[in-house]
Order: sequence, then C-alpha cells, then structure tokens
Amino acid sequence: MKSVIKGTGYVLAHTPDMVIYNGTTQTTERVVNPDGEYLKELPKHLRSYDQVLSYLPNQVYIGNKTPEDLENTDFPWYDKDCGCSERYGQFGEIMPEDEFTLLMGACDVFDLVKLDGAFIDATKDKLAADPLIDETIIARIPAATDAAEIARLVAEEASEGLYIDGKLVGCVNRAHDVDHNLSAEIMHENIVEKASSVLALLYGLKNAGVAKEDVDYVIDCSEEACGDMNQRGGGNFAKAAAEIAGLVNATGSDARGFCAAPTHALIEAASLVAAGSYKTVAVTAGGCTAKLGMNGKEHVKKGMPVLEDMIGGICIIVTTDDGVSPVVDLEHLGRVAVGTGSAPQAVIGSLVYDPLEKAGLTVTDVDKYSPEMQNPDITKPAGAGDVPLSNFKMIAALGVKKGQLEKAQLKTFPSEYGLPGWAPTQGHIPSGVPILGIARTRIEEGTWKRVMVVGKGSLFLGRMTNLFDGVSVMIEANDGQGDQAAVSEDEVKGMIASTMRDFANALLAQAE
Repeated sequence: MKSVIKGTGYVLAHTPDMVIYNGTTQTTERVVNPDGEYLKELPKHLRSYDQVLSYLPNQVYIGNKTPEDLENTDFPWYDKDCGCSERYGQFGEIMPEDEFTLLMGACDVFDLVKLDGAFIDATKDKLAADPLIDETIIARIPAATDAAEIARLVAEEASEGLYIDGKLVGCVNRAHDVDHNLSAEIMHENIVEKASSVLALLYGLKNAGVAKEDVDYVIDCSEEACGDMNQRGGGNFAKAAAEIAGLVNATGSDARGFCAAPTHALIEAASLVAAGSYKTVAVTAGGCTAKLGMNGKEHVKKGMPVLEDMIGGICIIVTTDDGVSPVVDLEHLGRVAVGTGSAPQAVIGSLVYDPLEKAGLTVTDVDKYSPEMQNPDITKPAGAGDVPLSNFKMIAALGVKKGQLEKAQLKTFPSEYGLPGWAPTQGHIPSGVPILGIARTRIEEGTWKRVMVVGKGSLFLGRMTNLFDGVSVMIEANDGQGDQAAVSEDEVKGMIASTMRDFANALLAQAE
C-alpha cells in the first residue's frame, strides 16, 4: 500500500513582545547584563504586524509568493516590501500576537492562563473572525481575571507575563510550586507550542480536504518537552493538540530528533499508513519561544529589524493512496547511521547519494532538494552564512566527485536543483519540510516529478551524544492507480475461496 501527502499547513504567529520577554537570548541577557545597551535598543528594532505581512519570506511560507520570487528579488529582503500584505495564504496564515495570545488561553485546560477582561473583550471577535477558529475553540477562552490580580501573580507568584505592545494583558501560572518542569516559563513555552500546533493542524486538514473525525493518529515533532519531574519529556503534545482541534477519533504520540524530527515523523507517518495501521495520520509541530530573537544581538548591531519574531507551525496530512497526491517513497530512504560520522561528505553521501543509488537514480533525477531551509536574511548577518546554499554546494561537490555532474555545474546546481531559504529559524521548522506545500502543488500539476526532503539534526545539543543525525525521503508523482492497484482483504478471501472450490472440484472429478 502506498502513502501520499494529502495536504499541508504552514502558519506563523507574529510575537514581538515574546521576543523581549521569552526568547532565551533576551532572558539570558537580563540575567548577565540587565543594564546593557542591547536590551535598551531592542524595542526600537521590533517590526509591526504590517511589516511582517509585507515581508517576502513570510508570504512564501504561507503560499502567497513562491521561492522564485525570492530568487528574483535583490538580497537582502528585509528592507523591501514584497507587494503582498495578506494575512491568509494558500497554506496557512500569519496571526497577530493579540489573537494568538487569546488562542493560547483557549488551548489551556488546567486554568493556568489568566487574561484581562478588557483584553478579552477587545480581541475575542477578531479571533472569532478567523475562518479556521470555530465556536468550540472560542468557547474555551477562559473567564476574565482582574488586571490587578494578574500584576500580583507576575510580581509575587513567578507567573510568566503576557504582553501586547508592552502592556501586561495576562499571565501563565506555574503548574507546581517546586517542579521546574512545570514552572511558569516552561508552561508558557509549551502552551505556545500547543496553540501554534493546533492552528497548523486546522490548516493541514482544511487544505487536505480531510474531516476532523477521519484522522486516526497524530505525531508531534516539535523541539519542546512535555512532562513533570518524574518524566521530563514523556509527552503528549500530539494528543493535547488533537483535543483542541477536535480530532475526536485520533490518538497519537510525540517524536523527537531536534531539527530532523519532522522528517523522521513524516517517514513514520507514511510507514504507519503503508502498513495499514492507520488510514490518516497528521504530522504536526508548533513553534519555539526560546528561539525568538536568537540572533537579535547581531541584527540590532547591524541596524536591522529583529527578524526572529515569528512563531512557526507545520502540519502534514498523510493518507492512503488517492491516485492523485504525491507518493512518499518508503523504499529508498537516506539516513545518517551511528557509524556514518559527521564529516560533510559522509553525511551528504548517506542522505542524498545512497538512496539515489538504491533507486537507480542520479543526482539530476531529483527536481528539487530541500535540506535546512533557513532564511538567509536571518542567518547571514549573524555569521552563519546561507545555510541552504551551503547544503546545495555540498551536494553538487559530491556529485562532481562521483561523476554525476560536470565541474561547470557547481555554480548552476544551487539555482537549478535547490531553492532559497524562506523558513523562520525555529529549529525543526526549516529542516526539509517547508518544501512540501509547494512540492505537492507542482508535482500534481506536472512541473516537478520528484523532490527530496533532507532533515538534519544536531544531537550533541542534548549532551548525550556527539553523533550527528539525519534522514531523507523522496516525494514522487503519483502513478494514478490509487487503491485500485491494491488487493482488498475481501478480494483475497474471495480468491482463496475460489481456489479451494476449484481444488475440491478437481478432486471430485478424479474420483469419478
């Protein structure tokens, strides 16, 4: 049985106040250098909602613009209006911070989020106007809390403040007095992940044309840990988000693998469907508050806006073969094994060239490669370079060494077989999977035949291993046969019965 990508969802939430109060670069700076120039200058470098709407990489992310629009726009992009200021796109939306904060309240089921009544009154109708937010979510918005009580909780009870334009409008309370895993900081972080995951789930289902009750299983592949002091990362974000999104027939679990996790999860989802375990699986991940303003110091130093002001979310809906949607090739997977090592040549060889060779393909048989698709507008000023471009160059260099490319193609390969990066630096969000929305469209229309998603991860960040990680999978055009090519259980039973009848008749004939 084949698995296909039925639809995708890509969402952003503009959270400038969370940059100041929740990004780890800023929270660390308040501890080690509270009176430093960076924290004083930071507010001057925050973008307005209108500015993030007109930012080209954001519009590519939600599907109103294409990667080619990035290629055709002079770099850098942050100082240019892309000519599109739409909140809603083909794949998802860009939600403003006030509505996202209210959505956080709706996603809280332990009475931890406290919101000011005036804020709720000013924001509730705006959130309700979002076409993906139904009355069941609006009904979950918590009752108002007095503004003075919210201020007291932040000042005296270590609650995490919720701010809009610098004004305190709510807070997230701790869930335990001494358990750091249930501190207000961690609960805030986790509720942000959950809310952005819910929004991405809703868009994935809408774009796939799949009913909520038809989802059997959900896999969350974010970078957060959900648990208490006795099981720090026990989970389950997947089922928590499914509950709010209304997926009443779904169960689920969490998958973790740093940046590579979404590609791991995509392979797992496709395998579950192909095995017949489930018919419809949703892969989802919300965003990461810790990475807000991660490179803010360098952006401020260079007089730029702080571009890491977006919480990201993704969703991929995987189903049984419908005869139309792109197929997940589970026969030719790439992986960085324990013995692979971390040398760039070994990593690219195992992720790109090994699966190609198994499939009898060369590097030019793939239309587009999608490795770490971080937005270079963010990474280059911080000294990290153009990450996608570096990956494409490594793929090309190894292709020349293997005799699959000419040396002259080293310069043209990145633009011919790669794409410029457009995803926010939310760790797992950029790693491979941003291409799936546009790939699904172009494969179905016949523009592309095959793409390769390359997820890579830095496992050493957890201080448990120095190993590098990565998996890759190819997404291909559907042959159009759908489930008709497969034999159903009833058909198998019928064939067995028919064979037994023929055998019995043959024995009777011999006896006569």
